[in-house]
Amino acid sequence: MSQLGRDEDPSFFERERDRLTREITSDFEALLLSSNTLNRKLEEIHGMTKEYSTIADLWSSFYQLMQKSGQEGGEDGDDQAQRSSAATGQPGLRVTRDSAR
Repeated sequence: MSQLGRDEDPSFFERERDRLTREITSDFEALLLSSNTLNRKLEEIHGMTKEYSTIADLWSSFYQLMQKSGQEGGEDGDDQAQRSSAATGQPGLRVTRDSAR
C-alpha cells in the first residue's frame, strides 16, 4: 500500500525538475520576445538609413550639378567663387547678384 501512495505523489526531484522546466521555458519565451523586439528595432534603423542615403544621394547629385554649372562659367566663375568665399568666410558658397539683394 505504501508503494501506491508514493507513485501518486511526485518526488522532490520530479517537482524540482518540473519547476525548473517551467522557469526555463518562461525565460526562453522572454528571450524570444526580446530578440524579436531587437530585430524590429534593427529593421527600423536599417530602413531609416536607407531613407537618409536617398536624401544624401539627392544632395550629392545637386552639388555635382552646381559644380558642373560653375565650371562651365569659365574663369570668371572661378574668380567669383574665390571672391565670394572670401566674402562669406565659407568656401564654395557663391554670392550672386540675386542672392545679394
